[in-house]
Amino acid sequence: MNAGRTARDRARAELTQEIKDVARRQLAADGAERLSLRAISRELGMVSSALYRYFPSRDDLLTALIIDAYDALGSVAEKVSAAEKVSVAEKVSEPDPRSTWIAVCHAVRQWAKDHQHEYMLIYGSPIAGYQAPATTIQSAVRVAIVLLGVLTRAQREGRLDPLEAAREPSGVLAEQVAVVARAAPGVPATVLLRTVVAWTQLFGMISFELFGQLARTMDPADAFFADTIEQMATFVGLNRGVAAR
Repeated sequence: MNAGRTARDRARAELTQEIKDVARRQLAADGAERLSLRAISRELGMVSSALYRYFPSRDDLLTALIIDAYDALGSVAEKVSAAEKVSVAEKVSEPDPRSTWIAVCHAVRQWAKDHQHEYMLIYGSPIAGYQAPATTIQSAVRVAIVLLGVLTRAQREGRLDPLEAAREPSGVLAEQVAVVARAAPGVPATVLLRTVVAWTQLFGMISFELFGQLARTMDPADAFFADTIEQMATFVGLNRGVAAR
């Protein structure tokens, strides 16, 4: 009986994946606005009522695709952050946090370029009639959590500049930064505020590049992106020096 349930679960998982694969092809061809469960069921040779047992509505399918996209991007950022190690005198040690930050940013851009339709689904124009549920939030913040983790490590190792010229956030802004601080204990509020600026800068640059806003100026954007990411690393206080003793 357990084997039977396992086989049914496996068959359901495989068909669920097929449905999402067809949906992604639809996104690429027609955009999210024209995503159609009926068209997907026709392509798969299913009656629409059978497909509704997997995704009761278009919005349910969109939510699944959005979570998949966020998770795929978040996984890339996490793997790059974890794998950033160098061999020094036959010992394996982590590179400085600045290098890790920059590597993660480049990896995020590369994923977006390799998966443009998925990127557009999560960072493009809002989809008419659709509102993402709270279940997408945990996946949506994975890249931000990686970057905040880099800063937490930098603070612990004494690799963050004090940002003496930066003003402390106050009022509503201070309350908002306090929410971010939960994921980066010990990191100064001035750094966290600038981190949000750098985070929006990262995705803003990627969106400008993919949506053609840099045409005839910073296109191709490789050098522009690399230079800006270096500036943003400095902006949040990630220095190039050795850890403080």
